[in-house]
Amino acid sequence: MSKPLLVFDRVTFRYEPRAERVLSDVSFDLPVHQVTLLFGPNGCGKTTLLYLSLGWLRAEQGTIWLDGRPLPALGRRERGRWMALVPQSEYISFDYSVLEYVLLGRAPHLPSLAEPSERDIEIAFGALGRVGIGHLAHHSVRELSGGERQMVLIARALTQQPRLLLLDEPTAHLDLQNTYRLVQVVRELKRQGMTVLMTSHDPQVVLALADRVVILRQGQVFRQGTLEEVFTDQVLQAVYDIPLQVTTVDGKKTIQWL
Repeated sequence: MSKPLLVFDRVTFRYEPRAERVLSDVSFDLPVHQVTLLFGPNGCGKTTLLYLSLGWLRAEQGTIWLDGRPLPALGRRERGRWMALVPQSEYISFDYSVLEYVLLGRAPHLPSLAEPSERDIEIAFGALGRVGIGHLAHHSVRELSGGERQMVLIARALTQQPRLLLLDEPTAHLDLQNTYRLVQVVRELKRQGMTVLMTSHDPQVVLALADRVVILRQGQVFRQGTLEEVFTDQVLQAVYDIPLQVTTVDGKKTIQWL
């Protein structure tokens, strides 16, 4: 069995020394070539966990391991070659073309102030093709729809050529059609061997994508395991404090309110 790519070992975090803990004694492993969902209500610490994974924040206690190495032992550029983040949204201050914006993902691989090479441009076009927006390469990012922008953010992350892709609530601002499209893209990336860590508070997205689920409640791991093991009526009702039922329709699980 392959060793986990990312390991959280009893991690505790707070934003200020005397502030309330945002995360407390969090432990979980991230298997390779699988989609792991960090699931829970707003404010439970999901995005903070992603920022800790990237090394943008430092744990107060505990250790985060990346491929068997303590995360602080890796420099910023090395972490950028290992991992890439797709944020919920991003303010774009310049009028980039889609290709120019996606090429920003090559930064961890280039010397400071270096221009992208033909190979870098090939990689960027390849990433655009993987998410189905190659035809938008020379369009302005500002002209795109919300769903198209989300695909641009994924393409930029793929241009980093990471082994671990992190997505922060990627469907939060998408309509049903673009949510479906994003789910198909993530499924295809997994099929190609990508390891994915994704946050969501939408149980339907979890049902559509997750191999493993880490359920957070009040900054702690409430349950973790395979989708079948932990995504149950009892667990969801405990997390959200409302009556819910997990049912199966045509062989697929869905969530119903009671």
